[in-house]
Amino acid sequence: MASIKEVAKRAGVGAGTVSRALNGTGYVADETKERILAAAREMDYKPNALAKNLFRNRTGIIGIVIPDMENPFFGKLLKNMEIELYKHGYKALICNTIEISNREQDFIDMLKENVMDGIITGAHSLKNDAYQNVNKPIVAMDRDLGPSIPLIHSDHKKGGRLAAELLLRAGCKNVLQFGGAFRVHTPSNDRHTEFIRVMEEGGASVTTVEMAWNMMEYDYYRRLMMKYMDIYQNIDGVFTTDVGALYCLNMAIQKGIRVPQDLHIVGYDAVDMTRLFTPELTAVAQNVPALAKHCVDTMMDLLNGKEVEMEQIIDVSIQEGGTV
Repeated sequence: MASIKEVAKRAGVGAGTVSRALNGTGYVADETKERILAAAREMDYKPNALAKNLFRNRTGIIGIVIPDMENPFFGKLLKNMEIELYKHGYKALICNTIEISNREQDFIDMLKENVMDGIITGAHSLKNDAYQNVNKPIVAMDRDLGPSIPLIHSDHKKGGRLAAELLLRAGCKNVLQFGGAFRVHTPSNDRHTEFIRVMEEGGASVTTVEMAWNMMEYDYYRRLMMKYMDIYQNIDGVFTTDVGALYCLNMAIQKGIRVPQDLHIVGYDAVDMTRLFTPELTAVAQNVPALAKHCVDTMMDLLNGKEVEMEQIIDVSIQEGGTV
């Protein structure tokens, strides 16, 4: 592969002029620039990524911190974030924080030490003040880290309302919902409070089971659903995340409970796996590609010194299925 000096020789200019033309970092006459670009194409010149990033005082790496990449929602979110970052010439450095809470702090330390250019975080293993006074770009997904850090999240309040309206239209009167740890407020918790409000206004009773904080393993969902589906045998509706909803569906089938005739189930997220079952899961759908794009676009704007919208709310919708 040709070097920058060889491109400069072919174009009849200095190496510095080639660098300015290719990086857009200084004035180069249009005719000269066209000659340089033509020489670069002819010689198949590709700028060294490390050298380019050093020139820009960048690493070309963005850290992404999530609770658990095995969870299908976060798996899809990671996929879409990595795709969006790559479009901007960035690579992703990823970690999950389940059972290893110090990894989130490790990423913050790495950001301070210039190992990466920014962090997109959706994990909750550290207190919010861990992100304060970090003079580097940080974007929060579904986690309010304070007024100085941009927050991107779904319209969870609308999601809770849509779920409640589905179950009320189905005639539910005694509903069980599973939610995150309410002692720690996150935007996603708004769906549970709104769900309760709308259901009770509609004359239904809601029993809420608080799930363990930052716990997302499949076996945890299985044990939780098995326990409470046995305790609350007179329920006619369930509202929970997709994974929990699928376990409820499976247990109902095993117990001979007809879905949706006797039990109505609404999931939350609408990940792809919910359409692999019969009946397909009715769920509130988060727009994962849009969440990922907003997070990455906001990060790029921060890196380029642009002003950003500090709270960005992404719309949700209903995935029609056969469980309501």
